Amino acid sequence: MPIRPGWLTPTGQTRQTTRMTALGAGTPAGPFTSRSGIVPGSADGTYRVSGLSLTSSGPMTATVHAGRALVQGRPEQGVYPVALDGDTVLAFGDGDPLNPRIDLVVLRVYDDEADGLTRYEAVLEVLVGQAKADPAPQPVPAASLPLFTVRVKAGTSAGTGGIDWTKDLTDLRTTIASVGGILPVYNNAGVPGAYPGQYQDNDVAHHLQRWSGTGWVAYPKEIGGVAPQGALSVGGYTGQYREHNGVLQRWNGTSWAAYQPPVESETLTTGAVALPNWAVTSSEARRTRGGVCTMAVVLNRTGPQIDANNAGNINDEPLCTLPAGWRPAIGMDVTASDGYADGSAWISTSGQVTLRTWVSNGALVNGRNLRVSATYILP
Repeated sequence: MPIRPGWLTPTGQTRQTTRMTALGAGTPAGPFTSRSGIVPGSADGTYRVSGLSLTSSGPMTATVHAGRALVQGRPEQGVYPVALDGDTVLAFGDGDPLNPRIDLVVLRVYDDEADGLTRYEAVLEVLVGQAKADPAPQPVPAASLPLFTVRVKAGTSAGTGGIDWTKDLTDLRTTIASVGGILPVYNNAGVPGAYPGQYQDNDVAHHLQRWSGTGWVAYPKEIGGVAPQGALSVGGYTGQYREHNGVLQRWNGTSWAAYQPPVESETLTTGAVALPNWAVTSSEARRTRGGVCTMAVVLNRTGPQIDANNAGNINDEPLCTLPAGWRPAIGMDVTASDGYADGSAWISTSGQVTLRTWVSNGALVNGRNLRVSATYILP
């Protein structure tokens, strides 16, 4: 492939060269490609994305509103800038008598030099899905930007009230930003970054994220752009950071507050395995990325009654095992109770929970629920 200088030679600059050398207009997806997406923004700054939005204009029609976008073809095609400078009405066909379907609305670029379809134009298309019990939209064609899916229920028509635009419309639009700009996330929070150091504003998670090379990380994670010790007594703007006596602080508009990064955690509601004479009624656990786990297991006694002597001694009674990855770093005693009495259980590093003591002269009765809970550090 030849080197293509933009606007250099007096003659011979092709449309393809113009597209290929339009640097800085979009979010990179690679060294030679850009993301397809919508240029964000609205007239009054209220909305993150207003371009190419879709609203109902009738029972079976909808209006796509004006906006601008980029549509990436194959790498050698370059990226196509597209502008819809006026509202456009789209019509949707009546529903199948028996089954629903999902129609796909796309912004599509036809370029005969690349696709051989004898057309040179950008169009809005409704790709009608196949009606069946479990419908799916058609695949997105090449050089197309998916905008919306519309579910058309069986029997839908203007006479039956038409499409339910509040429930059966799904927004697929994604955003773009110029090279080096902070991407305003819209339906694309999980799309990988193009280079370490790229930033996006995640409106759902409510924080700025930096692409580390392998994932999006809440910013700040490392010292950078943070005012050093003693440099600021009053913040210049809400959201400014400073280092103060070894603590990262954020200016909230009136004072400095210790910064607390978002806590990432995961939960589990299965995985505890009952041992003989017990059945798991419920099991739940939550662990943080920092390695702290809280668990609670409810077990039903299915075996014979266990009686404690006047000292509260019983033979060690295995209750259940906890799933791998959710077990304590060291063995520990925890509380157990059935609502009538209580005792202590031992959780080993192998995950086995064993009841070791019970209340003096108490009994573990068949059919009662025993609750065991604990908080501990993971390995």
